[in-house]
Amino acid sequence: MKDLVILVADKDLEHTMKGLLARPAALGIRAVEADIFVEPQHDPACARQGVEFISNFSRQYRHGLLMFDHTGSGMETTDPRELQNSLNERLAHSAWGQRAKTIVLAPELEVWIWNDSPHVDEVAGWKNRNPGLRAWLMDKGWLQEESVKPARPKEAFKDALHEARKPRSASLYEQIAKKVSLRRCKDEAFQELKGILSQWFPAIPRGSER
Repeated sequence: MKDLVILVADKDLEHTMKGLLARPAALGIRAVEADIFVEPQHDPACARQGVEFISNFSRQYRHGLLMFDHTGSGMETTDPRELQNSLNERLAHSAWGQRAKTIVLAPELEVWIWNDSPHVDEVAGWKNRNPGLRAWLMDKGWLQEESVKPARPKEAFKDALHEARKPRSASLYEQIAKKVSLRRCKDEAFQELKGILSQWFPAIPRGSER
């Protein structure tokens, strides 16, 4: 059996997970063999039928993950935690049992991007620009002075790329995921993802490798 199958809502999340899983030591896990599928109908389809999709792989993989944004899922009137718990309950009653979990990103993936790492500025095309990225975000109204992250993270990221004349592509997400300190991201869903992965794929103690 392979280690992990993941169903994600779009290419941005696919590349984010590729970048993260390329850094097992930073995640505190062993190296993981994973296959990632992208749902062509994006977040709404993941919310509605993602459980059924990944249930088809329960005999081929040790674990499964279903990941999508709360915003744009068509389930915005449902609290993201309640939605996640509901999908996890469905997974628990599927062939997976407790071997698969759901991560609902609230409001959306880009909330993981926004931290004070200089790598974010570099990848977004803001290295050595004046004003700096954070000052520009506040000037444009994307970021409140007392806030750490923009309230509308996806739109803020798109606007920042446009301002820097940086072409938007899914590969940017992978670059950020491979570079930033994972300790900087305090988002609840990200911390939950780390906890799930460390439980499923604990790091191999030094000296025990063969």
